[in-house]
Amino acid sequence: MSRVSWDRYFMNLAVEAATRSTCPRKSVGALVVRDKAILATGYNGSIRGLEHCTEVGCLMDNGHCVRTVHAEANALLQAARHGVSIDGADIYVTASPCWDCFKLIANAGIARVLYGEFYRDERIGEFALKAGIEFVHLGLEEEQ
Repeated sequence: MSRVSWDRYFMNLAVEAATRSTCPRKSVGALVVRDKAILATGYNGSIRGLEHCTEVGCLMDNGHCVRTVHAEANALLQAARHGVSIDGADIYVTASPCWDCFKLIANAGIARVLYGEFYRDERIGEFALKAGIEFVHLGLEEEQ
């Protein structure tokens, strides 16, 4: 049996983080990693201490659930809450970031965004290139 690559290993862990999601519309997981060490994790869920979509339903606005904080934002916030520097780190996300999360990722100093499935926003690849951030489609499937 061959070992999976580091990128596949961390994406697999992001998939596992997504199992904690509390919004039934989309389960997303994220891991912030530097030097093969996990710095922070996140999944999409409600504001800390408030009801989850799974308990009271989704709060819809313009076709999107706005009750949840996205996985990427939660991972960045977890690092901030615990005083963990993420400058130059990578983020593994099961779905490519939305525009707002991409802006947070870029300003947090993330060097690489590795995503499992493309989700919604075509602008991000272009802006990642301009910002010097690698934007890598890794996919969610297992390595063969």
